[in-house]
Amino acid sequence: MKLTFNIEYFTQDGQQLVVCVSNPNKKDGKTDILCYMKSTDGKYWTCSVDYKAAVGSALNYSYGVLHNGQMVRREWQVVTHRLEFCARKADQYVVYDHWIDLPEDAHLYTSAVTDCLVGAVLETPKPHSYRQTVRLKVRAPQLRKGESLTIVGSDPLLGNWQPLQSLPMTRHHINEWIVDIDVEKLSSRRLEFKFQTEYAPRNITLLWEQGENRIIDLPEVSNGEVLVYELPQARFDIPDVRCAGTLVPVFSLRSKTSFGVGDFGDLRKMIDWVSLTRQRVLQVLPINDTTQTHKWTDCYPYSCISIFALHPLYADLTQLPEVADKKVKKELETLRKELNGLPQIDYERVIAAKLRYLRIIFEQEGQAVLASKAFKDFFAASSKWLVPYAQYCYLRDANGSADFSQWKGHASWNEKDRKRLSTPTTKAFQEVAFYYYVQFVLCTQMKAVHQHARTKGIILKGDIPIGVNRCGCDVWSEPRYFNLNGQTGAPPDEFATDGQNWGFPTYNWDEMLADGCEWWVRRFQNMSNYFDAYRIDHVLGFFRIWEIPWPERSGLLGQFSPALALTQEEIESAGLWEHKELFLADHKDDSKWHPRIAIQLTDGFKQLPESVQQAFNRLYDDYFYHRNNQYWYEEAMKKLPKLINATRMLVCAEDLGMVPECVGWVMNELKMLSLEIQSMPKEYRRFGRLSHNPYRSVCTISSHDMPTLRQWWDEDEERTQDYYQTILRRSGEAPHPLPGWLARDIISRHLTCLSMLCILSIQDWLAMDEQLRLPDANAERINIPANPHHYWRYRMHINIEDLMKADAFNAQIIELIQGSRRLFQFNEKRFSD
Repeated sequence: MKLTFNIEYFTQDGQQLVVCVSNPNKKDGKTDILCYMKSTDGKYWTCSVDYKAAVGSALNYSYGVLHNGQMVRREWQVVTHRLEFCARKADQYVVYDHWIDLPEDAHLYTSAVTDCLVGAVLETPKPHSYRQTVRLKVRAPQLRKGESLTIVGSDPLLGNWQPLQSLPMTRHHINEWIVDIDVEKLSSRRLEFKFQTEYAPRNITLLWEQGENRIIDLPEVSNGEVLVYELPQARFDIPDVRCAGTLVPVFSLRSKTSFGVGDFGDLRKMIDWVSLTRQRVLQVLPINDTTQTHKWTDCYPYSCISIFALHPLYADLTQLPEVADKKVKKELETLRKELNGLPQIDYERVIAAKLRYLRIIFEQEGQAVLASKAFKDFFAASSKWLVPYAQYCYLRDANGSADFSQWKGHASWNEKDRKRLSTPTTKAFQEVAFYYYVQFVLCTQMKAVHQHARTKGIILKGDIPIGVNRCGCDVWSEPRYFNLNGQTGAPPDEFATDGQNWGFPTYNWDEMLADGCEWWVRRFQNMSNYFDAYRIDHVLGFFRIWEIPWPERSGLLGQFSPALALTQEEIESAGLWEHKELFLADHKDDSKWHPRIAIQLTDGFKQLPESVQQAFNRLYDDYFYHRNNQYWYEEAMKKLPKLINATRMLVCAEDLGMVPECVGWVMNELKMLSLEIQSMPKEYRRFGRLSHNPYRSVCTISSHDMPTLRQWWDEDEERTQDYYQTILRRSGEAPHPLPGWLARDIISRHLTCLSMLCILSIQDWLAMDEQLRLPDANAERINIPANPHHYWRYRMHINIEDLMKADAFNAQIIELIQGSRRLFQFNEKRFSD
């Protein structure tokens, strides 16, 4: 088979285009060059190659730009070009492509949209025996659930402009449709046509493509030749995707069958409630294992010990075989009812009970499970992280400490241990087999939840913490990726005037970039097993992180790393060298300096001459908001594209805090969704304007780190009064506590904003119903960031089963979502008889 590729692309001197194919057998994941292209004018490029291809097979490929033998630019890698070999009589394919960059509507190519909202099913084009073929390819990402694409044109073969005689197309690739046309049956060499959408279940024509007719003048086509035209995207005026959703931590879920804490079975039930109320997104907090001590201090979900392992806390015990010992079974059921009746989570008793239950079932059933094909497949797919994780857990429990520096002979992972830990007949395997079993159970359950969400048309959205625990398995097994002499945190803000110290080690980005961020790519790809969207916690950390020297505690002692620190000469030129106390020496280079964060709030600063204060403030503002912009942009662009392109999950970034201008540059370039909170505006206003929310954003009222809407309403009455009058446009005094009707008004305004996603916490949804909501608003708080020892123990006070039956409340949500046009579903009623 001869393949000829043609593309129009303007190059610079010394550049050359190549056609690349992915090689799944390569461990480094790099691509192979299929052919080097040639051009006589630096604009039109072509190449031909002999290629063995069986009928029914396909080729995925992309274009790249070489300069001096190095790849300097690539097409968008998430959705590549695809060529199927369907013509039985073909001996050559001539392809006319166009360059594909990350599109403005990249969100429509995510699995969140295609696999959850649209439920798109890809089809394999049928083989045919045409002697001369022209193939038309077009992308139509705007199509909704149940819609298909057809082609209609002037030629009788294309329906003679009759919609019901149009030629059906095949969805062969993500958002891409093709049709093969028998050239010998065409009445003219001029193809004049348009695309149209149909509602497939009813065979109803919906929309004609906008704009002028498309025209292709076909050249002479030889027998055995297939001409492939990749056309510009179809033009349809279809409204953008807008959906509503709920945020609730898994641990906060409550059902009649749970064991004192939310579990993956409860998550499945919560998906059913989200679907019932016409929402389309369910967002959770991190679900990774955080077990260090088996004490309540392990409850912090952002301090994971493994970026891959799931938390045993979330195992749904009802999906496991029954406990054989009837006395023990009765004892555990009594304990379950007691723990499940508590208003909040008793973390220590719950985790102890769950692990005991899992141990019992493992003793009963474990060997049969480990011998099963399902487990062996799981082990083969997960062994890279699973084996060191299991040994870490065994050593942690055997030593009674997660401080691996104290583990004699095991202060770090030894790759030589892998073989014996992977061989079922060894003692080492038996010692860690329980941890293999638990992760198999968790993975199986969570994958089933993910599939259930997709079946229901629900986007399950996860959370990727910015850091990992310094005594966790990730640091123990791959220490080269971490700097243990530093710790991450955040500068001071209104929630934590002393700044925050999260205690996580900072990343050794030089080491990570050296292997193409392979650790991060594995992390994101593993997460795609369970989610179709994710929140990047503290995305600012990919630009620069607030680094505090270990073992200091105060966040005020931090500085941004990396950053272009100030020299002595720069400080002298500002007339501030005699006020060195206003600066902090660089952690790595004591000849460089950083302005001390928030020093303007100190009495010492306020007593300085006004000229000194002004000079310092100019330097301060330039340093934090201007000086490093290009540098931090470049830092982020080294990292984030690799991670975002690792999967098709929808990317949502938590971009709050001290945000430099370059963050917006990167997020716009990479088409990431921002986080918009009206009470934390990004513009210089007291409250944000919902009408100014960008489409590519997630709108919410409160996050897990903030007071709920009801708490916020009563925190500061002067601020609330201002909001009541200037934002809600109401007169008189704002009522306290927040009445349900006013909560509904606030929620309604958020739902009608332009943001692609409006996701509200379950507490804020419940605020609308004064009969259903928790009487004590303060009992709804999930986390207090200023308290590093906060106990994460909030649980819904209502069972999901009862929530499903709360007809009046659920009807309110449905009415609000319908009114805000966040349904994202085809309205078949328009075509009912």
